[in-house]
Amino acid sequence: MRIAFFNPQGNFDPQDRYWTEHADFGGQLVYVKELALALGRLGIQVDILTRQIQDPAWPGLASPRDSYEEQPHVRIVRIPFGGRQFLAKEQLWPYLHGYVAGIMDFYADDDSTPDFVTAHYADGGIAAAMYQETTGIPYSFTAHSLGAHKLDKFHPTPENIIELNDRYEFARRLRAEQTTMANAAVHFVSTKQEQLEQYSHPYYQDVVDVQEQRRFAVAPPGVNTSVFQQGSGPADDTVGRRIAHALQRDVEADRQQLPCILAAGRLDVKKNHIGLVEAFGASDELQSRANLVILLRGIENPFADYSMAKSSERDILRAIMAKIDEHQLQGKVCMLSLNSQQELASCYRVFAQKKSVFALTSLYETFGLAVIEAMACGLPVVVTKYGGPAEVLHENSQRFGILVDPTDPEDIAQGLYDVVASTEQFARFQKAGIERVFSTYTWKQTAQRYLTTIESVLAAKERGERFQRTAVPEFFWTGRGDVTIDWLF
Repeated sequence: MRIAFFNPQGNFDPQDRYWTEHADFGGQLVYVKELALALGRLGIQVDILTRQIQDPAWPGLASPRDSYEEQPHVRIVRIPFGGRQFLAKEQLWPYLHGYVAGIMDFYADDDSTPDFVTAHYADGGIAAAMYQETTGIPYSFTAHSLGAHKLDKFHPTPENIIELNDRYEFARRLRAEQTTMANAAVHFVSTKQEQLEQYSHPYYQDVVDVQEQRRFAVAPPGVNTSVFQQGSGPADDTVGRRIAHALQRDVEADRQQLPCILAAGRLDVKKNHIGLVEAFGASDELQSRANLVILLRGIENPFADYSMAKSSERDILRAIMAKIDEHQLQGKVCMLSLNSQQELASCYRVFAQKKSVFALTSLYETFGLAVIEAMACGLPVVVTKYGGPAEVLHENSQRFGILVDPTDPEDIAQGLYDVVASTEQFARFQKAGIERVFSTYTWKQTAQRYLTTIESVLAAKERGERFQRTAVPEFFWTGRGDVTIDWLF
């Protein structure tokens, strides 16, 4: 069997260049890569069809073909479309017809054809719908995030919708999602909550029925257990020394042996770093038990200088610094930079040895891959109760971590204190977290769930079932013409 992954946002390569350095290069790419490799290990032929980028500012993404040395069944195929330079995902919409045409040409030259397509994000989704309209090959849709919920966060009105649309291309994205959902053979979601809550948004209710179970499959992402695990790793000693140096630099000498509250993830408003600092600063009890450590990427010592950060990151760091001053947290907060998954896993292990806790206080998380990565390395977790983490950390009467209200500083502080102030609670949640990950959240399990569902879809196709239900709008085929936004109101 050959499965094609449609992911037009091109940043796949054996070295994982630029991950987290751009909003387009985050968890979605980790998901696609790890799932593709896991399917390859099951003997499936996999093609990751992405964008060729021939841009001096983004080297390493120009070769038409690439591969992962550890998995010969997986190919990276870079399709030239939309010019040579890097383009943000919002800029790709007018060129997706070129992406689909390039895929058609690639398979014609390769003398092969995929049996199934799995599409990722809205741009991959609409490309898969176009490809199905031409070839009849069915596809699945994995949204990763949905445009309607992002739009809601901006509180759209007739007065601001034009500006929002100019920046984020909501009209195209929502039309793409509607068409993709209508024609997908199946939707892969990370949690049941994602299916029932996110897909039931009014903008999608006429194109997909969240109660139609055969069109949804829950396949949560997994952990790369060769990297994220409790045992030792090749970078542990080096990372341990860097952490010790950063703590000595930022933290008062008599506090350096305390456990730490560890926050990871890109600096983004929705990740709510500021809320976490406020919770820490407002609790004398928590400060007496732990230090706060914020992991960054590419900013080694923001206390000295963070001018090299992007403007949106500078705004968040400025707010963090203001909170540190307001609560007089100097000597209790440390920040340092990590640059790879291997370093991050080593960091988790080092802090687990210090009886520390991982915190993710996002305003909302679709799933929270970072949560299970931290759990796999032995860190107990305190995580937002809004979104997918609720299903990860609670099942029936069992608790595998602590859920908190990210808008309530007292609730955040109490959840963190419950772990760092009790060796018994630390040991309990450490053990429960590790068992939860390795029993439920590995990429092999994710791949097997995909494969079982895909085989069911292909069996239905053999019985004559057709999956196209509505035509792809003309403007996606041509790349021309304005897409009006007034229909949202």
